[in-house]
Amino acid sequence: MVSERPMRVAIVGLGTVGSGVVKILVEQAERIRRRAGREIEITSVIVRDPTKARSVSHVDDLIDTSLEAIKADDVDVVCELIGGTTTAGDVVRQALLAGKHVVTANKALICEQGEELFQLAREKNKVICFEAAVAGGIPIIEAVTQSLAANQITSIEGILNGTSNYILTEMFDRNVSYDDAVVKAQKKGYAEADPAMDVDGTDAAQKLTILVQLAFGTKADLKSFPRQGIDSLDLADLRYADQLGFRIKLLAVAKLHGQSLELHTQPTLIRKQQPMADVYDAYNMIEIEGDAVGRTWFSGMGAGQMPTASAVVSDLIDLAVGRAQQTFPLLDLWSEREPLPILPAEQIERRYYLRFHAMDKPGTMAAITAILGRHQVSIASCIQYEAEGKSNSSFVPLVIMTHHCQEGQMRAADLELAECKAIGKNYLRLPIRE
Repeated sequence: MVSERPMRVAIVGLGTVGSGVVKILVEQAERIRRRAGREIEITSVIVRDPTKARSVSHVDDLIDTSLEAIKADDVDVVCELIGGTTTAGDVVRQALLAGKHVVTANKALICEQGEELFQLAREKNKVICFEAAVAGGIPIIEAVTQSLAANQITSIEGILNGTSNYILTEMFDRNVSYDDAVVKAQKKGYAEADPAMDVDGTDAAQKLTILVQLAFGTKADLKSFPRQGIDSLDLADLRYADQLGFRIKLLAVAKLHGQSLELHTQPTLIRKQQPMADVYDAYNMIEIEGDAVGRTWFSGMGAGQMPTASAVVSDLIDLAVGRAQQTFPLLDLWSEREPLPILPAEQIERRYYLRFHAMDKPGTMAAITAILGRHQVSIASCIQYEAEGKSNSSFVPLVIMTHHCQEGQMRAADLELAECKAIGKNYLRLPIRE
């Protein structure tokens, strides 16, 4: 049955995602009306610069520059699509205080201010929907909170940043340099003008903290777990990993260990036979393990205009039919639940890939193995490569794969390796996923 009353939406921000949302709402209006049970109508689009050229012209007569428009009586829902945390936070607070539901694609905002904003939403009996904040077009928020609700989730591991995955694909499959791959990602709209948060691991870590809150009820500060990006990788590392039977992916991990939680976001060597090794371009994949369902995989586009816009419109439809209003209070997000303690990084146990530029002379291997041995790090394999090209450098690439050891042991070894004169400065250490 279709309601005669439309759900009215104010959109804040008409950038990449905002334009995609407008395009879907306008061009697919009839399909959305059938699925939502009523029309979803755009009442206003708030932008900073009304003279700026836009990729959509459907809403020219609805453009506004004042945030006061979100408080209008005819607005039911506010879509915050401007990004950042300062103005965006003000938009969400004002919307909730004015009695409006909120839809956002802003993972940084949810990560940094989620506790305050969700408390305000509960006080005002309103809803914050944020499916688009994690993994683009993959409905992972719904999966964790609803589809897998019968399970105690025991682990979440995934490629959560489509931009970095696209860059790694360009580097390895198309032999493109890191800098050129970043430029290509920017041209495709995957990376921002400043891609730092994508390539340094921050974006993936923010998304991980949201999933950790949903799955485990734990408030994880970004400073409380290891975070490393792809900006430390060379194309040579991708090739070496391939020769050893692995792919390198930026992997976000949350694993339950008894009553504590292992967390980290790092470039990781993944065996080629594993599903995540075959995730390319801007795609994401998330593996979730539950005590009843076992392992499940979710895959789809994790970056780009339309996948993210699709998730935003999905949230709007959930609000229009009333599903979000029923499920939001049950999520109990950022509540007073006792959080699980985060496992100290030093206690995380795994294997490691070590890449050195080592002096090509007798005694170098002995010096390195002595350092590793002093910290109980056992070597599983070692390969020395010839210097590439016609280099006359006295340093050559050296790759060591370790047996299982604790992160604390490796960190102690790192300090000694940094002082070893037989090793160049650009030493790299990455975890291995078995």
